[in-house]
Amino acid sequence: MQVNRDLFNHVMVPNYNPSDVIPVRGQGSRVWDQNDKEFIDFAGGIAVNCLGHCHPALVNALKEQGEKIWHLSNVMTNEPALRLAKKITDATFADKVYFANSGAEANEAALKLARRFALDIHGADKTQIIAFNKGFHGRTFFTVTVGGQAAYSDGFGPKPAAIDHCDYNDLNAFEALISDKTCAVMMEPLQGEGGIISPTSDFIKGVRTLCDKHNALLIFDEVQTGVGRTGSLYAYEELGVTPDILTTAKALGGGFPIGAMITTTDIATHLKIGTHGSTYGGNPLACAVAEAAFDTVNTPAVLAGVKEREQLFRAGFAQINEKYDVFSEVRGKGLLLGAVLNSKFEGRARDFLVASTEHGLMSLVAGTNVIRFTPSLVIPLEDIKEGLARFEKAVADVVNA
Repeated sequence: MQVNRDLFNHVMVPNYNPSDVIPVRGQGSRVWDQNDKEFIDFAGGIAVNCLGHCHPALVNALKEQGEKIWHLSNVMTNEPALRLAKKITDATFADKVYFANSGAEANEAALKLARRFALDIHGADKTQIIAFNKGFHGRTFFTVTVGGQAAYSDGFGPKPAAIDHCDYNDLNAFEALISDKTCAVMMEPLQGEGGIISPTSDFIKGVRTLCDKHNALLIFDEVQTGVGRTGSLYAYEELGVTPDILTTAKALGGGFPIGAMITTTDIATHLKIGTHGSTYGGNPLACAVAEAAFDTVNTPAVLAGVKEREQLFRAGFAQINEKYDVFSEVRGKGLLLGAVLNSKFEGRARDFLVASTEHGLMSLVAGTNVIRFTPSLVIPLEDIKEGLARFEKAVADVVNA
């Protein structure tokens, strides 16, 4: 059998259009394809591979747990799940954890919990969910409707009701939308897919204040920002705002699928026995790997290292921009960064991604106008330097084409 890109067209549902490159092995922040071409990984599996590829702590956890027990069911609990939940609650505002398999599942649980809480406490009229344009919360029908990108939710028939949107960072629009019928507000504390948009301090604090005024739960989707990505364990810690519910996935497992919804005891009480569940959620294999990832990231050295690496990236982008004048700004925080294309190159983010691949660099986009970078949180400094050199060559190719 020829295992190549052409086989994809024969056997896979055509909802993706992957590159011709098929990686076969990785080590740290470097990856090799079927032809043994080397790439530096500035993509991190879309902010998932927080410790790069084949990190010893994760490999060891997987091997050790793989020889013990993989899966039970939620008829029984297991040690890795309990240990991980305790570590998460010890490190955050939360008292209780629900484990799922992905960010979308964690968000689905958060939204169902918010609706159930409002119904139990306030009655049947309190159903409105507010979210923000260009937000992204997953691909289930509920979460994709709450996400603020119609292109992802249109075309599947009637959508879940009582979901409204306004612009991120527009506090006046939000204030006009929220009312005593609002049960929850879901937001990213730094928009990822929508273009790497940081919240203003007035906006995010104003959202919290208005949620309190109208007895609405504030849900932070930290699927992309969580587990060290912004330089703190979770982004909310540096914003001066604490949510009622938080979702985490992506980096939580360092590449192994796992998600979690975390909240307070008072709110968690409303997901009574039988109200929600997951066959694989909280399985021992995922939780053992996630525990190793969480322990490794949640240290002062790694978190401080994220901020140090951010400055190296920003300095590198500035140097490239001085020479080629392609970016209007660099957005984001920590190692969730977006280089915004200026008017001369508007809408051409994918061109830069393709050129980067040609030069042995893996990158991402966030929309058509932003080149996104979400590398390993522990990427070696020399890999940053070499990756930026490759990116400069890609920029030169696009500029000179």
